[in-house]
Amino acid sequence: MSNPAKAAQYLARLEDARCEGRWDDVPELVRKVRKHATDRLCLTTTAETEFAIIKASQQQQSESRPSTAVDSKDLDTAQLVPRLLGAIDAETTYLEDKYQAQVCLGWMHWTVGDYSQAATRLPQSLENELGQVELGSISEWTRVCSLKAAYLKANCLARNNERVAALAVFESALASLSYVWSGQKGRKQLRFWAELFLTEFCMLQAQALERGEKSLDDPNSLAPFRSWAKYWEVSKAQGSPLNGGYGFRGAVPRRRVWNEYYAAISGILQQDLPFPTGFVDVTNEASARNQLRAELKKVEIAYEGLLLSETSFPRAEEQRQEIEDFVAAVMRNWSVLNGRDWHVQDLGPGGKEGLSRGILDILYRAATKTFHSTAILRYLFTVHIAVAEFDLAFHAFDSYLEIVKKGKARVDKTGHPEPSLDDDATVLETISQAITALCKYGFYIAAEKAYNLGVELEEMLQKLPAPLPNSQDNITTLDEEDGNGVILHPRISSRVYALSWQAIGISQAQWSRATFDSSIRTETQSKAIRSFQKSLSPENGNPTDVRTLFTLGLLLAEQRELTAAIDIVKAALMSNKKTGDESGSYWRERALIPLWHLLALLLSARQDFIMAARACEGAFEQFDDPTVLFGSQNLQGTFRSEHLNEAEARNEKAQAKGLVDEMDDLEKEGMIEVKMTQLALLELLEGPEVAVNASHELLVLYTRLFGGFQTKAPATTQKSTMEVPKSSAGTIRSLRGSIFGNKADRSSRNVRNITTAETGTSTVLPERPQTTQTVASIATTATAAPTIHVTKENGEAGEGGRSRRSSSARGRRSDSTRRNSLKKREPNAQPRRTSSTGGAPHAPTIVDGEDFYTPIVDGASQERVDFFASSKTDIGRQQSFSKGRGLLRFDSTASSARGSTNGSDNAVLDSLSSPNPLPVVQFPSDQVKRQRQTVLVKIWLMIAAFYRRAKMYGDAKSAIEEARKLVDGLEGEVTKDSNGSVTLRDPGWGGKKSVEELWGDVQSELGYLAIAEGAPYVARDYFEEALMHYPDHPSATVGLSNILLDIYSEALLPPPAIPSIILPDGQATNLIPTSSKSQTSSHKIGSIPTLPSVPLGLGGTPPQLNKKHTTFHESSGLSAEELPPPYKAVSLPLVDRLAARDRAYGLLSGLTKLGTGWNYSDAWFALARAHEESGQPDKAKDVLWWCVELEEGMGVREWNCVSANGYVL
Repeated sequence: MSNPAKAAQYLARLEDARCEGRWDDVPELVRKVRKHATDRLCLTTTAETEFAIIKASQQQQSESRPSTAVDSKDLDTAQLVPRLLGAIDAETTYLEDKYQAQVCLGWMHWTVGDYSQAATRLPQSLENELGQVELGSISEWTRVCSLKAAYLKANCLARNNERVAALAVFESALASLSYVWSGQKGRKQLRFWAELFLTEFCMLQAQALERGEKSLDDPNSLAPFRSWAKYWEVSKAQGSPLNGGYGFRGAVPRRRVWNEYYAAISGILQQDLPFPTGFVDVTNEASARNQLRAELKKVEIAYEGLLLSETSFPRAEEQRQEIEDFVAAVMRNWSVLNGRDWHVQDLGPGGKEGLSRGILDILYRAATKTFHSTAILRYLFTVHIAVAEFDLAFHAFDSYLEIVKKGKARVDKTGHPEPSLDDDATVLETISQAITALCKYGFYIAAEKAYNLGVELEEMLQKLPAPLPNSQDNITTLDEEDGNGVILHPRISSRVYALSWQAIGISQAQWSRATFDSSIRTETQSKAIRSFQKSLSPENGNPTDVRTLFTLGLLLAEQRELTAAIDIVKAALMSNKKTGDESGSYWRERALIPLWHLLALLLSARQDFIMAARACEGAFEQFDDPTVLFGSQNLQGTFRSEHLNEAEARNEKAQAKGLVDEMDDLEKEGMIEVKMTQLALLELLEGPEVAVNASHELLVLYTRLFGGFQTKAPATTQKSTMEVPKSSAGTIRSLRGSIFGNKADRSSRNVRNITTAETGTSTVLPERPQTTQTVASIATTATAAPTIHVTKENGEAGEGGRSRRSSSARGRRSDSTRRNSLKKREPNAQPRRTSSTGGAPHAPTIVDGEDFYTPIVDGASQERVDFFASSKTDIGRQQSFSKGRGLLRFDSTASSARGSTNGSDNAVLDSLSSPNPLPVVQFPSDQVKRQRQTVLVKIWLMIAAFYRRAKMYGDAKSAIEEARKLVDGLEGEVTKDSNGSVTLRDPGWGGKKSVEELWGDVQSELGYLAIAEGAPYVARDYFEEALMHYPDHPSATVGLSNILLDIYSEALLPPPAIPSIILPDGQATNLIPTSSKSQTSSHKIGSIPTLPSVPLGLGGTPPQLNKKHTTFHESSGLSAEELPPPYKAVSLPLVDRLAARDRAYGLLSGLTKLGTGWNYSDAWFALARAHEESGQPDKAKDVLWWCVELEEGMGVREWNCVSANGYVL
């Protein structure tokens, strides 16, 4: 008999027992419900059937595998199915009971393995079955049944490989999980079936993604995994956080679901797919990339925590493959996030450095669960480099290399491969990466280590089988097996082979520049060239790799193989044509800026200065529009009032940014170097006055690239930015404008006329003193000036820097001076050394009645003109930078250059396809600041040199003072550095120049300024101080040596011991006896002569050192050993002069053996003079011929300015 109160009580207890999984209580509760609620037959029948299914499953699982279906005899389906069907048909009142019975019937069929019948019997969605029932009031067990029904139906479909249909079932049932998210803690069976539902959903989605049945492009591609993550969050919020392990018997581990989630979101990141918005709360504040990064980090933390907690340290014979797979996935993601396409705003707090620090933590935690993992050590090396921790990086690399070498030796000995060891290709790539990093960011010790690694790498390559040919990279080839059929050393790909030889060549080239042993330098350079040729081999290498082409071109340029170097650089530029699929970042064009710069220097070495200037323009014009490169910000260099600058700063965000805002500092420094070369060419073509006017453009460009600098702003630049008026004769009146506004300096000088370049075919000019017209004409005939530094008639010397830098100053000398040029040879002179550039002999060019040799205008040079599509009728228009029109004012030649490249090479070469071997390095902010200040010091010193050569000495001193302030500040910062990575003599990893070397630069420039002002003894003090700071400073060594040789030859006399007396009429009188004056009247105190005017080897005898002063000593009654009183002395004692000569010889001899001085022609020229002064004319002649060869292959600036990283592009 029914009792409503007891019936409700027992119904609630039955509901609770089913939801909590207390199945042993169910039979008794069913009996009580039948007794007190006779109208709930369907409910009691369903509960009995569920109890029978559970008991049969538990009995079967204890006897066999969990996945085995229950035997229908054990479950007695013959009786249970008809009884349950009758209850379903009879139930019309309680729809929930009917729905639960239908689900139970399908569950029974599924349990005995009748999956097709189960799919048929399972009901449709909960909404369809309970249409008029309020879903918010249904019982918890009904919700469990809805999850169970969706899981069982999807499982049946999946067993028939209908994964897409099964996923659709899961997606339609996601609404059933709303009760789980509601905040109420579900009971045991709800949590069980919710986790089973989500696990199956996620694993099925992972299988569909793996087989290509589903795509990551789908906005709902991450919906299953996000539901799984939400389930974990809800469980934690409800006070029952989930742990690792298995959620239920026979299922996959919980961390496997997180692993699939991590794999899916990593695929979206690595393929750069749109951010899936399904089942996620999209916030307007965060960008899609920010959300992707945050979600990736959340999944990474969850999976890593489970993986590490469930993994123990391995035994000696065990591997931890899952740990290594996870670390490999993390590194693939890091390589994308740390790449150039992701910016700080995309990564969130910490930026790229914070990202890399997090990866380091993951790697070190993973290392605690592995033993001697070569992969983790390799990753540690890479990521430590990315955060500029080079010492730790190379500690990791040393450990890696030691483990790998020992492991490979074991494998070769035993014949059993070790799966934990990296394969040969990976080892070769890692060593190549280490060599590149050492050469790019290190100095002498790093170069030595790189060279030794290169030797090891070469030995490894020789032991390995031949690499796969280029044409068979995708063809399976038979590898050499051992006796057991195991392939110990599979053949490496041509890409790895090319990368390895490239690294070997870089190590050899860097060592040839760094080594002190001059005897091996030439041999090492030849080896480097052969290594690069192997890397570029069409059969086994990568013949289109732009990095190798650049390094080989630079090395050939230093070897003075100009024709070959030009051909290689042109091939690299022409093979990197636009393909039309640019993403907007212009990676290809940005990588080619150093190549354009190298081409400009090569053309200037061929004395094709106009085309060299065009090459500098080409580096910027390849970006089509200046706003692409620089954005819409103002670059005119005008200085406005403070409130205007503040207003512009407020509106800066609204202005469009250019590519330079995305570039790293190395790229920006490359642009600065191109501009400096442009100004050097401008000075050579039109004189230092025009270069002075344009020098403010360098500061404006620096400010745009690196931001404001801490020195005082120039007082005025209007003179250099205004349009220069033209005269009727076609000349340009160029004022010697000063960015320091030194009016006294400017007012004392006349305005010069500089003629625009005109094209003339005649190379024979009238013999007369040179004027500005002659200078311009010589510039246009590409024979601007003799390339050897010569001595003027009066014994004064010209510029003490690189010879071509002062070509414009020498170009204005009279023809009588040119007659003393070393390039003038007697007809019967001995044959000159064969020019390294090759080609047949050709007639000398005649300028002002004098002949000197220029490179042959051969087919290559004709192609070069074609390459730039230049017309000699618009040279004046091409030199737009000489009119003070700034970097962004060049006349466009990009279209013609591209037009010629499109037709000149029919093969489109993908030379930038290989990934950069090194990650993007995030230097500390203080080191970045030091590097930028070093660049600015270099700029100020170049501007000071322009002023000095323009005879604007006051402005030159001001520019040097700006540089001195910067170096002084750098010195203070370095001394405060507490970590010890940077010292005054060591700039540290990735540094440009040490503080001591920068002091040497400043003091050396002060020395040359003092020489220009006619104060050689002041200059000597500056040079001495420069060498105290940096003993191997090239230009200071040459300047000091020239002064010492002048002292020896008595071209430079000591100042009088007693100062002169100024008489009332203003005339000075000297207290030195007149007899001594007459002996020295031929000596002129002034600039330093670099070579006497007397031709060498024409029968002269070595100079008699004591002959000059015999008269004085004899007339004064003193013997040669006795010294005159100081007030009577007019020259230094012989022993002092000999000491000066010998010291100069020692300084120069040491400098020319160094990597910084072996091709420094000024040093060799001074050394030739030292040989001559020592009575060794044969040695002097040999050195002078070497000077001729060096000068013929020397560009307008030194070669190492092309790349800030040595030989690494």
